[in-house]
Amino acid sequence: STLFNQLKGEKLSQVSAVPGTTSDVISEEFGPFWLSDTPGFDEVSGSQNAERAMAGVAVADVAILVLDASAGVRQSDAQLYQRLRDQSIPVVVALNKIDLVRRDLDRVIADAERKLGTTIIPISAKQGTNVANQLIPALLDSHPRLAVAVGRGLPEFRRKAAMRVVREAAGLSSVIGFEPIPGLAIPFLMGVQAGMFVRLAAIYGEALSVSRARELIGAMAGGIAVRYGAQEAVKFIPGPGWLIAGFVAGSGTFALGRAAIAFFENSDKLSPEQLRNLYRSLRFRRKKKIAELEDEQIDAHLMVDEG
Repeated sequence: STLFNQLKGEKLSQVSAVPGTTSDVISEEFGPFWLSDTPGFDEVSGSQNAERAMAGVAVADVAILVLDASAGVRQSDAQLYQRLRDQSIPVVVALNKIDLVRRDLDRVIADAERKLGTTIIPISAKQGTNVANQLIPALLDSHPRLAVAVGRGLPEFRRKAAMRVVREAAGLSSVIGFEPIPGLAIPFLMGVQAGMFVRLAAIYGEALSVSRARELIGAMAGGIAVRYGAQEAVKFIPGPGWLIAGFVAGSGTFALGRAAIAFFENSDKLSPEQLRNLYRSLRFRRKKKIAELEDEQIDAHLMVDEG
């Protein structure tokens, strides 16, 4: 319940040190999605409350299992985790009240991960520790399609959600960029990048068409030849060139995404020139890495030819 209130930024669910305080599923609308606080599953809460909780979980897209760090992970917790996994939905485990376990925290976390066989997110819902920088990213990783909903519904975590969308698009662009035939990947990359812009706009509460997204991309990065020419040219070097093209495609999409976030966070007030400069500065940070990779791969290719 404390975590529920922390995410919303106000007290909506009753909090108490006494187990069983939450006796029914409490749901709150967060923009386009709902967040639900369920009763506890422990013996004190009673079997009726536990069944209500499980009914609430059954209709969820992802579950956050909140355990008590000060009490440690019990056998019943491990059984509950498995029961939740059996629901065929992603489960993120948060070990709460780490502010009460300071000296032995590493041991407590290691013990919990060993007993549950999964990664644990240590948090303090009361103090907000690790909620924004670990729990929300883990939630988005477990169900990437929640990024838009989380970003729109929870403004405090909007940047985290936006960056998740950017990383997902950059990863997909890298895979597409590995396509060995020059020119074949371009329409797919354009689609991924335009889709990324549309999703980022939705996170920031704006409606953006695919055609408008392509206009913005063009304003930031220039025409198709400028964006994809060098990337596709290196594919004429078999093997190493494909790797370089994949890296360039991913890094270019990542830079576009970062520039788009700045654009939306500044309420669309950045001029085309400012957008281009921002995009170029973000690309420049990775140019050295690309150049080094290019040199290494070309040298390796020449060595193979000479052999």
